[in-house]
Amino acid sequence: MIEKFINDLLSQLGAGSKEIVYLSVTPGVGLELIQVDPVIKAVKTYGHKPLEYSDSMREIANYEEFRTALEELFRELNINPKCNIVLNMPMVHFGKVDLPLLLNDDGVTEAVISEVEQSYIFKRCEPVISWFEGSSNTSSDTRTIFYSAMQKPAVDKIKEILAEMGATLSGVEISLVSSLRALLFSGLTETQMEEGTPWNLMIVNSTGYSLVSLSGKNIVDYYEEPLALKTYELDEIYEVINTSAQIALMNFPTNYLYVVSETDLVSAEHLVSKMQFEGTVDFLENNSFRKREILSVSLNILPDQVMKISLEAVGIAVSKVCSYPVKLDFSGNKAAESSSAGEESISFNFNNKEIVLTESVLKNISYVIAGVLIVPSLFAMLTLPVIQKKNQTKLNEINSQIKKVDDEIKQMTELASESGNFVVKTEIEKVLKNNRAKLMAYSALGESVPQDLWITYFNAKDQGKFDIKGISEDVEDIYIFFKNMKDSLIDNQLRLHKLEMLSDSIDDAVIPDGPVMYNFEITNMSEGDLNPSAKPKTEAKAAPAAGTNPNPAGSPAAGAARKVNDLEPVDIGP
Repeated sequence: MIEKFINDLLSQLGAGSKEIVYLSVTPGVGLELIQVDPVIKAVKTYGHKPLEYSDSMREIANYEEFRTALEELFRELNINPKCNIVLNMPMVHFGKVDLPLLLNDDGVTEAVISEVEQSYIFKRCEPVISWFEGSSNTSSDTRTIFYSAMQKPAVDKIKEILAEMGATLSGVEISLVSSLRALLFSGLTETQMEEGTPWNLMIVNSTGYSLVSLSGKNIVDYYEEPLALKTYELDEIYEVINTSAQIALMNFPTNYLYVVSETDLVSAEHLVSKMQFEGTVDFLENNSFRKREILSVSLNILPDQVMKISLEAVGIAVSKVCSYPVKLDFSGNKAAESSSAGEESISFNFNNKEIVLTESVLKNISYVIAGVLIVPSLFAMLTLPVIQKKNQTKLNEINSQIKKVDDEIKQMTELASESGNFVVKTEIEKVLKNNRAKLMAYSALGESVPQDLWITYFNAKDQGKFDIKGISEDVEDIYIFFKNMKDSLIDNQLRLHKLEMLSDSIDDAVIPDGPVMYNFEITNMSEGDLNPSAKPKTEAKAAPAAGTNPNPAGSPAAGAARKVNDLEPVDIGP
């Protein structure tokens, strides 16, 4: 959804976008078309067509076959020919030269061209070159330059064919760089490519072998040994390569050797078994001897196609997402190219598409950004005073609440400082003491209740505070229960807080129809603990007149008072 929105937006602004398609001209396989999902590291699109490559001339043997093969791949894989092509080509010429540090880039280019023109291939055609700097030697005031070259007519012919199909050649790399990038991306040489680790890469093809000396990912040295392998018998090929390689490896002492065979004439596994190398040796079959895939593939790729996917094809397919320090490009394209209207342009990759932004498109984008930023800013300037005034009132209220909370925090802090530090042992002892007092109260309660007395309410708080409520048919039972609780709970300061008849009817007291029930409360809590929400009384009860009995004879209170007066007096004080 987001991807579609961005593509539509760029299209409306006039930005051109094309799908990026990766091709590889691979001897022994043909023309490969490949696309890789970099997130899951899997090949999602692949197809190949036979294409003859001339090893002696080191170029495509028939360019019309190249056109036909590419058209068939576009059609079979349902790819729009109006796309950007990134192409891998077999390495034509590679070498190194030491040049003075004072020589500028133009001077380096001229020196490299002079070196390249000494090759027999470029005596008959103009070269297109690309180079990168290796190590510098400050003691000798020189720097090592690695360079490579391709035939300019071959590159121009490929550009012409692609242009006729509506495609654009946006990049050309050589197989050496593509192979190194594929080894990095697939993790096959993860140990060797750790920074500062010296190792050698040996690549065998139908015209001989090359040795690349590396330190981690950086090329340090290069050696190429031409061998006409097709002129030898099968058993002789391994002896010839082994004998020559043993001598060459003496100049490249390392602990790691990785052998890649790109020709069906040589099995890398068999060659490694014959080599005497003191160190770790590993290999990769980049030919028909392959037994394992280089990269996992999606299910829409046919099984017979999987083993055809070459190391170079994988390397070129991840050239936009896998950064490698060695960069060689023979397409002749620059980062900024002139458009058909004469405008300067820049390009970048987005979701396997190349987005091209011209001057007019950049202006349109700037207008959109200005509209997105300025309009809301003007609206904010108009509405800000109203919103500010409204929020100021809320802010004042919040500040008032904050001040109140700060005062409370200050007060609590002062109280905490006065109470001293929290002592774990003291608090534990306090809890255990309270729990023990409650447990003793429960035990005393169970042992002290007479037969005709019922407990209706019991509350035990910390620090030995108890409140007991109940009813009984006999005041004497209440007294016995009260005395037993006093005896069981030492230093409890229990008192008989309340004793009254349960009924308010005078008739029930004078002529009872059944047992008279008494309501009582035994406690050692203060009045505030018993009634925390009760308001203090502002008026005292009127005292009874002199000579009058506050409990007239016959009243329920009088009966209760008589029973209490008949009991043995009990000290309920502390």
